[in-house]
Amino acid sequence: MTAKIPVDLRRALRIAGALVGLAVVLGACTHTDEADDYRQRHPIAIQEADRSIVIFVGHARGGLSASQRADVAGLAQTWLHEATGAISADLPVDSPNARTAADAFREIQATLMAAGVPPRGIIVHHYHPEDPRQLATIRLTYSKISAVVGPCGVWPDDLGPSIKNKGYYDNKPYYNFGCAYQRNMAAMVDNPADLVQPRPETPTYTTQRTTAFEKYRKGTPTTVVYSDPDKAKLSDTGK
Repeated sequence: MTAKIPVDLRRALRIAGALVGLAVVLGACTHTDEADDYRQRHPIAIQEADRSIVIFVGHARGGLSASQRADVAGLAQTWLHEATGAISADLPVDSPNARTAADAFREIQATLMAAGVPPRGIIVHHYHPEDPRQLATIRLTYSKISAVVGPCGVWPDDLGPSIKNKGYYDNKPYYNFGCAYQRNMAAMVDNPADLVQPRPETPTYTTQRTTAFEKYRKGTPTTVVYSDPDKAKLSDTGK
């Protein structure tokens, strides 16, 4: 003899079964495989990279132009801020402009040292140009910590349904998805260490804070209040 299940119990079992099935479906939708996350597929890597500038020197002019002098001074400033090694200077020899290149390098060296680069921070390497038809240049290079991503533009599968792309109907992002975004983020970051750890807080501006607290205590505005709205405008564009 089979026991009869009450109607209320059967209804409760059906509802419970439906809830379990719904939970399984939602779990399958919300589960994200690590390989489907663009941050895992295209991670931002922190590594050493080279920063360099090229100085073109003709055979009839020794010294630097104004723009070249500015480039060298700018390189010295960034070297003080981000370099992880010495500046390597590649100087041509046995070339039509070898003599003028040597004269230009003396000015380069003086400019670097005037900006704060110590003498031991400049290493000279001489090289013989491979093609005499090309203008031999002076190249200044140093290593820095850099954030890199890539390579981008890799398409291992078709974007549409095909025999090769059997997972097209799985509703997953394509392989190259997010690579350009990660690459732009890596290029825009000022200090790659910020991607790994936060910077320490800078000291507070005590004088400005004391002035603001004193105004707040007296009940006076802590910001500038303009009676004339036109005085608060930053630009007259559009007039």
